[in-house]
Amino acid sequence: MWLLSKNVLPEDKKEEMMQQYIIGNWKMNGTKAEAQKLASGFLKRIQEAERPLPKIVLCPSYPYLTTVFDILKNSPIEMGAQDVFPEKSGPYTGDVSAIQLTDVGCKYVIVGHSERRLHHKEDCALIRKKNDVAIKAGLRPILCIGESAEERKSGKALHVISSQLKSDLPESFSPHEMIIAYEPLWAIGTGHLPSHEEIEEVMGLIKHELSLHVSGGGLVPILYGGSVTAENALGLLELPHVDGLLVGGASLKLDDFWDVINASQR
Repeated sequence: MWLLSKNVLPEDKKEEMMQQYIIGNWKMNGTKAEAQKLASGFLKRIQEAERPLPKIVLCPSYPYLTTVFDILKNSPIEMGAQDVFPEKSGPYTGDVSAIQLTDVGCKYVIVGHSERRLHHKEDCALIRKKNDVAIKAGLRPILCIGESAEERKSGKALHVISSQLKSDLPESFSPHEMIIAYEPLWAIGTGHLPSHEEIEEVMGLIKHELSLHVSGGGLVPILYGGSVTAENALGLLELPHVDGLLVGGASLKLDDFWDVINASQR
């Protein structure tokens, strides 16, 4: 059972949390030159924008975090990492700590992505610890949850998502310290999406569970991710419970990602 947060939600956070979020997960793609080109392209579009934009976060691969931050540091675009190790420091070759991520300019970190769960065998206990460590270091975790194709077909999707939520979240947190991303495993990179009704059902469940167990939990932003494109972004963002999008492949294409950003309605 989660504990009610003892922290009062700051007034200045409420307006921020009502924004839509567009987060680009670049995964293990690109070179330094390509990262520079993308970041510079997004920055130019931001500077030329004629209307208010959603909260935009870019999550490059580890080697290019400082490259991207140097380009974006004086802009509204913020930076996130794709993973974090749950220890402050030590003999953990190849891993990166939350303190190191904040040191190079990250404000967000993706945690529990299905590709980490699959390829690195990450379990809920590890994911919960990562969330806790990230929050304590000043990072805002983007917790990814979602069901497999078999779980969806067998009618277990809602049970699986509820269970993941309860197991992955830290015992105590404030709503402005977390973001949840619903990413059905069978939709990632396949071009297949749940119906709008199915997405709304899951989003409604997540918001309901959070509101029951966390003070102000209904304000935690809930994003959809999985085969998001420039063509389907508007329809997804029009859904009442969708507070933004976690974008994979389309975030690596300047025009496509900008079309997703422009689909934001808030």
